[in-house]
Amino acid sequence: MIDSAAKAAARAEAARLVAHFRATGAVPVEAAILQSADTLLDLYGEDIRARAYVTADPQRGEMMLRPDFTVPVVQMHMDSGADPARYTYAGEVFRRQEVNETRPNEFLQVGFEVFDGRAPALADAEVYATIAAALDGLGLRAATGDIGILLAAVGGLRTTEARRAALVRHLWRPRRFRALLDRFAARVPPAPSRVALLAAADPLADAGPEIGLRSRTEVAARIATLRADALAPPISEEEVGMLDALLALRETAPHVLDALRDMEVDMPAIGPAIARLSERLDAMAARGVDVEALPFEASYGRTSMEYYDGFVFGFYADSRPDLPPVATGGRYDALTRLLGQGREVPAVGGVIRPELVVSLREGAQ
Repeated sequence: MIDSAAKAAARAEAARLVAHFRATGAVPVEAAILQSADTLLDLYGEDIRARAYVTADPQRGEMMLRPDFTVPVVQMHMDSGADPARYTYAGEVFRRQEVNETRPNEFLQVGFEVFDGRAPALADAEVYATIAAALDGLGLRAATGDIGILLAAVGGLRTTEARRAALVRHLWRPRRFRALLDRFAARVPPAPSRVALLAAADPLADAGPEIGLRSRTEVAARIATLRADALAPPISEEEVGMLDALLALRETAPHVLDALRDMEVDMPAIGPAIARLSERLDAMAARGVDVEALPFEASYGRTSMEYYDGFVFGFYADSRPDLPPVATGGRYDALTRLLGQGREVPAVGGVIRPELVVSLREGAQ
């Protein structure tokens, strides 16, 4: 339980952060605490979906306590916002925790979102530098990555469209992604039960009555899909090795950029994403960010929000490994296209946990 003094300090910090973002031209907005779950549950990452508080309303259907602000703000902007736009907000978000976890299930979140497609690299740099400036003096470690590079690499694999789609779908679930990649590369033998199922002349001959949620037609379609996949040639060891090398990149941003340019010779699909990274680093340097020392990890962001599809970043207190990230953010262009019913507005944003900022400042005194 957080005492009243701590709550007051966190709210004062939230007000300071909102003022900091407003000074950049951001407009304060609000989002309802109770949100329709129909769309939102499909947009959040697996972790957030599992932690959402969901309830049923007799008139409005399934509802949920907001687990974050970004998706509601995107919905608001795509419904009525003018481009370009900058927003800021502050309020509680709600996430269930595991039984043995001590993290709060209700906490404050302050955010800064930029909708501007004229120069995405400049917007990325603006959001990162603005949030970094708000956290100045806390001695935090920065982390950056780019989901767009991974998406481009998977999209360029010489394999079936169905396999590429499956790998993209599970990019944010590293274990499942690895299992699929190994299977598509024929690194592991198929399970005997699968071999028998696919080899049977009529796999449903002795299936008995329908008792599950899937109809007989749906099961037959799934078997046909598995049979088609079994006939596809494996992804080459060369391509798997290049993808593994990409996922293992972890260095300062300039060194990673050099390594990626070398990889582009064999992975031309990542070329446009590399160009965007280069433009972003130039824009960040122009805003005073020390990009020569900026950490970059190719796999960073794979276990966070699934709506991030480009630049991703976070700030961490190494002196307090018990704390979650103090701030996180990233680019989510595809989310605006999804919620805009085909209309897309490139967007990037980030959030800060004011309670963590207060805790770190008090610990430093």
